[in-house]
Amino acid sequence: MSEFSVPTHLPDWIQDHVRQYLDSGGTEGHMWDSSVRGGKDLIPTLLLVTIGRRSGDARTLPLIYGETDGGYVIVGSRGGTPSHPAWYLNLVAHPEVLLQVATKRLRATARTTSGAERQELWSRMVEIFPPYEEYQGRTEREIPVVVLEPIED
Repeated sequence: MSEFSVPTHLPDWIQDHVRQYLDSGGTEGHMWDSSVRGGKDLIPTLLLVTIGRRSGDARTLPLIYGETDGGYVIVGSRGGTPSHPAWYLNLVAHPEVLLQVATKRLRATARTTSGAERQELWSRMVEIFPPYEEYQGRTEREIPVVVLEPIED
């Protein structure tokens, strides 16, 4: 799988975040000041690399995460818009992804949760970033909750 890169097609604040994360090797940028997007605290972010479902290109994006049973949890909110984020559609098409969590890099397999597991993990993620509840209220789609399970090398 390809390496990490700064996503030049995204807003400057996201590019700056990814650049800080990468340039510091993950010692900076891991804890993100969520007040810039409606949150209240410093919250953990990881870098996710997916493979574009149409382009085949590697795409890097910082995402808020939680932890569960040795894996990582991310949410496909896209701010509550009617459609899923591109990164989510990419990992559905190509579930093997690359992650950087603070200073640790690893490969993982993505899977979308459902039922009781989804509800439990959704609740945990809302505790980390409360605006997710507002985002769910803006859309009729069920916002995906994804578990990233590390691949042992």
